[in-house]
Amino acid sequence: MIKQKEKTNYILLLFVIFGGFFIFGISENIKGPALPEMQTELTITDGTLGILLAINSFGFFLACTYTSWLIAKIGAKTTNILTFILMAFSGVFIYFSNNFTSLVIAYFLLYIGNGMLEIGLAIIAARLFTKNTGTMLNLSHFFYGVGSTVAPIAAAYVMGWEISSTVFGWRGMYLVMMSLSLLPIIPVLWSKFPKEQEATESGEPASFKKLTKDPIAWLIVFALTMGVTAELGIAAWLVNYLVRVNEWSIGDASGLLSLFFFTFMMARLLFGPLTDRIGYAISIVIFSTFAGLLSLLPLFIGDQIAFLFAIAGLGIGPIYPTMMALVTKQYRAGTDAAITFVVVLIGIGGVLTNLLIGYIIEFVTSLSFGSSWEASRQIGMQAGYFFIGLTAILCAVSTLEIYRRQKKGIE
Repeated sequence: MIKQKEKTNYILLLFVIFGGFFIFGISENIKGPALPEMQTELTITDGTLGILLAINSFGFFLACTYTSWLIAKIGAKTTNILTFILMAFSGVFIYFSNNFTSLVIAYFLLYIGNGMLEIGLAIIAARLFTKNTGTMLNLSHFFYGVGSTVAPIAAAYVMGWEISSTVFGWRGMYLVMMSLSLLPIIPVLWSKFPKEQEATESGEPASFKKLTKDPIAWLIVFALTMGVTAELGIAAWLVNYLVRVNEWSIGDASGLLSLFFFTFMMARLLFGPLTDRIGYAISIVIFSTFAGLLSLLPLFIGDQIAFLFAIAGLGIGPIYPTMMALVTKQYRAGTDAAITFVVVLIGIGGVLTNLLIGYIIEFVTSLSFGSSWEASRQIGMQAGYFFIGLTAILCAVSTLEIYRRQKKGIE
């Protein structure tokens, strides 16, 4: 009877984690079809829109800093209920936004919810998946990929709905789509959440103070920052690169980016068991090296192997969830603190390195290596994309050092 209850609880928690990641993917990626209409209706300039997105990022990282503390104070279950309710209410606030200020506040609340969800789901998954951790974390992030894939299509469809000859538009879309955040509350209410392990083998759980003095923790932050930079860099710059350098049409370039996201998503679905079998650190070394080489080769060989840009998704996809599995294994006790430490710092590092990509492109372009400004810009784009590929290689190198330290028991 007890085993049956444990099995039922495990299934309920799977619904919470998988459903939560699916909602997370939706909430972060429904803005694509909505932003142009927002700009037109509220007369928002591109610069002002950048401020809106920057404030959102601040809300996300702010939530990442306190969610672990909140879970320790009121419990993971209550925290998750509050998170999903906040995300649903943010949709209501967006619906009633009638100017830029109210939209900023509503969006800020949404991204506070996203940040809480990011940490909350990571902590629950780390506590629950004590076996086959790599497989289960990759599978969990696969559902984020599914939500991200579905989100723009569903958002555009809902924006076209009509009631009494009134089109839903971006406000109605957010109200409908974010109300889906209430669904995971059902399994949350019926489930019992696992508790964090209290002590490591040495009897000392990981803490922020201990982590700041731990070279492996900083190596994890650096490696994952590089991995995330490669992921976000490709997502942001691949289409631009193909259009500017290879002179592709936007449609063809977008198609290749879609193929990248498909391979990225399928890698998370299929490669999880491999990471458990060969080890998390070695898996990341293999995946990131593969991704780096495939991202760099077309720069030197040319347009005929541009498809390798998309195949690189097979390497980049598993990096983040596999590194989270490594964090869980390395800091079995104090996992909540370790996850928060890593996520907050890679968030800051990722923003800085992705800004660096743009500055590299501008700087190399300004050196005027080409015969014309357009030719110089192409060289600048190649330099920026070279940096993206290089970050994947740096992820591999730093993870190899993590593996060496783990193997020799070096702190």
